[in-house]
Amino acid sequence: MPVQPSQPPHQPTPPFNFPAARRLREALGMAHGHVAYGMRASYGLSYITPETIAAWERGLASPTSAELTALAGTLWCSPGELMGAATTLREHRIARGLAPDDVARGSGVELQAYLRMEETNTWRGNERQSAALAEVLQLPLPDFITVTGRADDLAELLRSAVTSRWQGYVRPVSKMLPVPKRHLEDVLQQLHADYQARMVRTLSWGGGAGADASGSAGRDFLDKILEHFWAQVRGTGGGGGSSTGG
Repeated sequence: MPVQPSQPPHQPTPPFNFPAARRLREALGMAHGHVAYGMRASYGLSYITPETIAAWERGLASPTSAELTALAGTLWCSPGELMGAATTLREHRIARGLAPDDVARGSGVELQAYLRMEETNTWRGNERQSAALAEVLQLPLPDFITVTGRADDLAELLRSAVTSRWQGYVRPVSKMLPVPKRHLEDVLQQLHADYQARMVRTLSWGGGAGADASGSAGRDFLDKILEHFWAQVRGTGGGGGSSTGG
């Protein structure tokens, strides 16, 4: 596994799960020195010492993306097993052990364009490229939406869908998600029904507090609309496939 070039100073280190690094090393019966030697011998990182490994495992320092890749290779695991939760495009790529050109080629964008997207953490691919990106990085749908910077836009569409005619939002939502259109129809219809039922139920309590309770319940539902949406997507079988709705 080739080591990627050292990352520029302005790039943050990937999230590092230092307890996992220690557990994986100990499970292999390796000392700090064994890991450091492996990284030097197999990956050419001549500056890595046992003290470096110990500092990483104590959370006193974090490896760069190239060092993380080398550490994963030395510990016979994937980079993702040594990382915390990936949140950016770059972190998801590193977690999959992929080089930038692998992701660019797989998603159908020019390498330099992809690198700019990764640098700014702003995905600008079209629908086809976005679906390919989800496939290449094996992104669950919530991560796909976060990585492509569409979470706020999706939430706004969903709020409009549940508070008005949901049918009018199937197409715009389907353009954002690599999910079959039929699944989205089922999900939006159910979300709309859940929201309306909650409003009616709280109003039926009666008394002066009925309207206030209804408003509070409605706001709570809308504030958590993405959580409700992902739960419904999973419940209706709409997984992270790459087929898009028309």
